[in-house]
Amino acid sequence: MTHRVTIRNTGHQFPAQDGESILQAALNAGLVLPYGCRDGACGSCKGRLVEGQIDYGRYSEKALPPAEREGGFALFCQAKPLSDVAIEAREVRKAGDIQVRKLPARVQKLERAGSDAMILYLKLPANERLMFLPGQYIDILLKDGTRRSFSMANAPHDDELVQLHIRHVPGGSFTDHVFKTMKERDILRFEGPFGTFFLREESAKPVVLVASGTGFAPIKAVIEAAFKKGVSRPMTLYWGARRPKDLYLNGLPQRWVAERPGFKYVPVISDALPQDGWKGRAGFVHRAVMEDFPDLAGHQVYACGVPIMVDSARRDFVQKCRLPENEFYADSFTTAADKADARP
Repeated sequence: MTHRVTIRNTGHQFPAQDGESILQAALNAGLVLPYGCRDGACGSCKGRLVEGQIDYGRYSEKALPPAEREGGFALFCQAKPLSDVAIEAREVRKAGDIQVRKLPARVQKLERAGSDAMILYLKLPANERLMFLPGQYIDILLKDGTRRSFSMANAPHDDELVQLHIRHVPGGSFTDHVFKTMKERDILRFEGPFGTFFLREESAKPVVLVASGTGFAPIKAVIEAAFKKGVSRPMTLYWGARRPKDLYLNGLPQRWVAERPGFKYVPVISDALPQDGWKGRAGFVHRAVMEDFPDLAGHQVYACGVPIMVDSARRDFVQKCRLPENEFYADSFTTAADKADARP
């Protein structure tokens, strides 16, 4: 049976087949809704069910707490229509212009960037180029059929090599492989690009970028693409880490500050040790933003990193700093454990 989905705030309609998620049905119809992990773990695809019935699917309660579900919200990457439905959701057109592809790639270089960070450079086959928006991600396709998602850290104009920033998760089958046994010239397969995390260039609002850990990767791509295009909007980057050594490319944003008027950089450390001699900002990275920008009403925010940072930033910026909810864009770095936490 086919059900009709109406996006109430835009008037667009599209069909959804039995067992098909609202997100996938929208993508099949050429309409792109915000999304991230596609596994019910990050909350990027959250929207409101206005009319009709859905199967909510499997999802993490961190991404959709019971109070939000009772308030009419659903995760459209998991929600499947059981009748004709009407929803409220933001549409993203630009990402829909780019073809998702499956490609092989050769490991060109492995660059250790810190105690638990690796920069992986992938070389595509000759005469192949990957079209993508800065901030999007790819899925590495593993031999057992599982996937691992990583944001691309290179901007589209710098596409000779695909650059991924990978944090070592001890016991993680893929990251253990990257840090212990992967070699140059190994062949990987991937699919992409995916995601709706990219700079909304039609806006003139000042930009606040918030990264934790390797969440710096897609934000690096966004910033470098903006510089290449001559974007003149004021941009402030906050990069949070546990210890100073975890800011694995700290010299790069420092160089941007020196070279780019209107760009500011604020590193924030949460767990510095005495031997680190850290004299800079301390605490949670999103709290540093709130101290500097108590009123975000006229800004756009782009946040990327661990789910607890993204979720806290979304909540506090909207509730306490007057950020319009539709001006918060995020990529939440969910892990296999986060996805395993999904429940009916």
